[in-house]
Amino acid sequence: MHLDVKRDANSIKQGELPFTSFATYASPPTRRSRTALAFPTLLASVCLAFLVWRGAFLPGVLNPIRASSVNYPSSPSLSLGYDDPASEFKDDVFPLRQHDPWDISTDFPYPRTLKYDVEEGTWLRLDVHPVSGDIVFDMAGDLYCLPASSYTHENMALGITTQAIPILTGVPHDSDPRFSPEGDRLAFRSDAGLGVDNIWVMPWSAGGCTEMDVHSPSVTGFDAIALKEYEDNLLAQGVKETEDRRLRRLLREGRLSARRVTNETYNWVSDPRWHPSGAKIIATKWYFSSRSLGAGEGWEYPVPSLDDKEHPVEVNAGKRLISRDLPFGWSKSDYVEQQIGYEQFLWAADDVVVYAGNVRDSQGAFTYSKDVHKGIYSIFSKNLTSGFKEVLVDAFPGGASRPTLSRDGRTLAFVRRVRDKEALVLKDLETGTLHYVWFGLTYDLSTIYAPMGTYPSFAFSPSDDAILIWAAGQIYHVPLSKNTVGERVAGAEPRPVRFRAHIEIKVADTLRAKTDVRELEEESQRLHAFTHLSLDNSGKKALFQASGVTYLQDIGSSVPAGRVPVAHPKAAYYSPSFVGGDGALVIHARWSDTYFSSFEIADLNTGTVYELTNLPMGRYFSPVVSGGDTARRTVAFIKLGGDVLTGNVVATAHTGIWVGEITLPKRGGSSSVIVVEGARKISTTIDPSDGKLKLSFISSSKLLVQESDRVFTVDLSKDADEWDRYAEEELAKGYSTDELAFSHTSQGAAFVNFLHVYYAPNVNTSTALWSKPGKAPAGLTRLSLDGGHDVVFSGDGTVIGWLLGPYLHTVPVSLLSTCMNAIQKDTMTFGISCVRTLLNVTEIAVYYESEVSRLRREAKVHATSHNGDVVTFVNATILSMENGELSADLITGGSVVLRGGYIDAVGKDGEVPVPEGSVVIQADGGYIVPGFIDAHAHWSGESETFPASSWEMETFLAYGVTTVHNPSLQNYLGFIGRGRVESGLMIGPRIFHTGQIIYGASSYSYHHDIANTEEAKEALTRIKVEGGSASWSYKNYNLPARASRQRLLLQARRMNMACVPEGGMNFDWDLTYIVDGMTTVEHNIPVSVLYDDLLSLFALSGTGTTPTHIVNYGGAFGEQYLWATEDLPGDDKLRRFTRHDILEGLSESTARPLNSLAFLNVSTSVAKMVHRGIHAHIGAHGEPPLGLMYHHEMALAKVGGLSNYEVLRAATIHAAVTFGLDESIGSVSVGKLADLVVYPAGVDLLENIEKTRELKYVIRGGRIWEAEDMTEVWPVKGRKQTMPPINAD
Repeated sequence: MHLDVKRDANSIKQGELPFTSFATYASPPTRRSRTALAFPTLLASVCLAFLVWRGAFLPGVLNPIRASSVNYPSSPSLSLGYDDPASEFKDDVFPLRQHDPWDISTDFPYPRTLKYDVEEGTWLRLDVHPVSGDIVFDMAGDLYCLPASSYTHENMALGITTQAIPILTGVPHDSDPRFSPEGDRLAFRSDAGLGVDNIWVMPWSAGGCTEMDVHSPSVTGFDAIALKEYEDNLLAQGVKETEDRRLRRLLREGRLSARRVTNETYNWVSDPRWHPSGAKIIATKWYFSSRSLGAGEGWEYPVPSLDDKEHPVEVNAGKRLISRDLPFGWSKSDYVEQQIGYEQFLWAADDVVVYAGNVRDSQGAFTYSKDVHKGIYSIFSKNLTSGFKEVLVDAFPGGASRPTLSRDGRTLAFVRRVRDKEALVLKDLETGTLHYVWFGLTYDLSTIYAPMGTYPSFAFSPSDDAILIWAAGQIYHVPLSKNTVGERVAGAEPRPVRFRAHIEIKVADTLRAKTDVRELEEESQRLHAFTHLSLDNSGKKALFQASGVTYLQDIGSSVPAGRVPVAHPKAAYYSPSFVGGDGALVIHARWSDTYFSSFEIADLNTGTVYELTNLPMGRYFSPVVSGGDTARRTVAFIKLGGDVLTGNVVATAHTGIWVGEITLPKRGGSSSVIVVEGARKISTTIDPSDGKLKLSFISSSKLLVQESDRVFTVDLSKDADEWDRYAEEELAKGYSTDELAFSHTSQGAAFVNFLHVYYAPNVNTSTALWSKPGKAPAGLTRLSLDGGHDVVFSGDGTVIGWLLGPYLHTVPVSLLSTCMNAIQKDTMTFGISCVRTLLNVTEIAVYYESEVSRLRREAKVHATSHNGDVVTFVNATILSMENGELSADLITGGSVVLRGGYIDAVGKDGEVPVPEGSVVIQADGGYIVPGFIDAHAHWSGESETFPASSWEMETFLAYGVTTVHNPSLQNYLGFIGRGRVESGLMIGPRIFHTGQIIYGASSYSYHHDIANTEEAKEALTRIKVEGGSASWSYKNYNLPARASRQRLLLQARRMNMACVPEGGMNFDWDLTYIVDGMTTVEHNIPVSVLYDDLLSLFALSGTGTTPTHIVNYGGAFGEQYLWATEDLPGDDKLRRFTRHDILEGLSESTARPLNSLAFLNVSTSVAKMVHRGIHAHIGAHGEPPLGLMYHHEMALAKVGGLSNYEVLRAATIHAAVTFGLDESIGSVSVGKLADLVVYPAGVDLLENIEKTRELKYVIRGGRIWEAEDMTEVWPVKGRKQTMPPINAD
């Protein structure tokens, strides 16, 4: 969610949800600080605090929005006193580069066509023709028409069903239809062409629905229809479309005469409404902030003549009429970060606009799980001439949105929640009286960000005697009458306008990856991801950290990297650097979960290791030693306070830069200890929370401090001033950099920006270091081919180095001048076509012993027979998940034999022989099921600096989760964490992840354009290269251009990668994810109750669903129900594994009605799709408390109508199949990895799904633990992982 509804600040480290919860009356944080938030806000932002805002009614005798006018001039400017909050907003950063030409209909293959009939639809947005009364509506991305005869009194009384007529079809997703005032044109939203939502207009025939029927030969032509199947097949086969074929396709789709009204390539537009003149429209233009949910503004666009076939529309053309507001304390420069705007605009007169807006999120940041009963949206009116704005309908109670005016302008209709009902409400604008005319509507979506509308658009009949509106899967006719004072009130009983629609949708083949996890478990396995890069003085040698091990690599050599000598081989090491002036000495940090950080200096020539002593307990990193001619040196390092994995209990004081003095030992000496003398903190302006901090000495007394967006020196040769601060000199500042390194010799800077590595010469503090074309500094040079990280200079500042996967890249600064010609000419990619020829790429080869190999070795050590690596469970109730039928999958009185980490035999006791000498475990009738797969997991510890054992990973295992898939994790750090688990430095489940999200919003650290095929390849390569075969997925996160998403899908097919996109509350984009063949949709479709049109589309498409009920869209979260109904802080098992400060924050009330819990409806929709064949998965979203929340998610999946067996399949084999892991895991099958969960006697999983949390053993790759406390049972009985002191009590 945005970012995946992680309400902790560490979610930004996950790549999910780059946003903050702004304090009341506080200015918004800088763009840099938004991506460097600290863990202490983990719990603060989960509090459900709502400000009850009440806008005042301004009653009057006259209706201010009913002023009539014969002539309709262009909208005048607002009054001179109006200070537009957007007046300084330039909107000139994104997209970074305009897209290469692309047509979503012809540049992406759709080999399948789904055909089915429906008599109900989901979220149908409609309009009524102002003369004929015909209804036009959108459904599943196409437009349909119903003649006015479909809702005559006789037809509705008899329940007659009318065939809906398709009027706009094809690959583009079309919606939001709206008739012009005269009814001669239809405006609509479409992503035709590039795949960005824009407004289009097409002519409307006087003959109505029949003459708009694209399936009618008399309308489309016999030849066009006859050639349809043949020409569709040509496109699916990749045969380039000719002009004749294009024209016939557009004719068949109904869009041959359509003309573009807007031309947005990054922002997008929805919900058009015509001006009374018919010459222009107003629509909602949506803007990203650094967070990928849109904030709406009201924009005016001229409507082109339909006769002008060559009508050009400039990119971003249009006129802003209604801006977003600025919260108190914000300046105009903060406007880009306002996440709350206005929407649902309509003209009430030639210069009066009515619209709706979220008034609860008043501090500029969207919040989840707001209470709809307290009201969220209000309805406003604004006179564009005078600037006068008033509240027409207040948000309290129940909200007010989707304003719609009667044709005579007297009556304002809107929707509102009234406890467990959704009401259609009328307000008479002359008297101010409210009339609730019908309580039969579907719940509105005002609780979320809703670019599809908080309610589907509806309309008054031509004579204003009824309203036509969607509800509960049908279009309803709601009769109106007038009372004695002329106010419209409820008339007769509303009735459905019954329809039948034939749906034909082209769909892509579903993207699938296939990975045999067993190949990742045998013998030695290769690490691909590394960090903490350091170069020696001349740039000829490199140090780096490899999942807790320090390695040395000769640059340019094919000789494998060698391990740096250490004092404690089983400990984790990190943060290495060369001792100044001596390329044979290395200093690095050692981690202990008990004693925290220590330092060692290793002599690479002799193998001697020296331990540094006399330092207080603390969390230290980036140790550096000054150069010099004598043995007396200065050591500097950084001390941090608490973090996610090590807690905030021990050694948290005095963070910042520390220095001390050491004496380097003579080679051949007897001492193995170096004493640090005078260790002390020095006061500087350093930001200890900056995750990219690096220290180095550029002289014996001058320390270079490199933050992610600032470089400065600290002069240690001079005493501190009266405020105890040392002299600092700022050298460089990054405008939007994620890493920044500075050469003290060339005065140039290397930095990471928009995921690539760049070099800028002649840098000073006034140089804006970033890579936006047209705004970049002079001479900027792109260095990286596909991206990079850990950018550094050699000690002498002459060589630049960086990492990407197992590839170490270096380039001498002096060589870059040879490409200056190319650099100056290439204003888009800054000379990379030339620079690539200068790069020195060294492949790093580092291997570790696989978990299965390690298990076999340990089993043999403890064995008493030749079957020492065999364990047999007997008298078990086995749910194998092999067959898909409960009767075939259930084995009572069964045995499971595990051999060397694999399942060796499964069957009935007596039929499966117990191998001689194997360890036998009596199951006493308890269930054995496959290990659980958390298909949408999150955690925060992977981005921490220190390689501590992870309570998060241990907790997953303790609750039976043997495989996790994280759909948003930092590329290389996520795979480094995986390497620490696989190499045995800590215990945890199998870790798979998507890498960093491919993000559409304007967060500089995450943003991707994917403006061409090469950018798609680069984006996926950045992920794949860090994990090798263990990297098999990526996440499209609200990329606004469908072209971008399609480019990625095409590239992913070549790279064996699945796509698990962010649902992101955008109903229409979700449907294109399904149609375009994405592997899953993450989170629920924001409309919680789905009907046949979408139930069939989703289930037939092949796309899977991971609904995450616990953080569902549309109401209070499922997790809040758990928090409210269980004593989580008092749970003994949770307290054993989880940080107590997190548990203490998990509380909630049940004050809201149960109908506010939309996850109940989501669960019902998911169950219906499962029964139609879709694969649903269990994903707990990393919500606290970890582990237990996974079981709560299973329980919520059950309530909608799944059987316990179906829920357990979702938790196991369905996820394995969807992710392409089913050859190795997901069922209790011979030959698969032994990932299992064993339950005690008396726990009946088929009887009570709540019992899934009551585990006895958890088994991962054959290794067995007691689930209650994670004590190892086999092969090393009694072993228990030591954890950092995360709790004080």
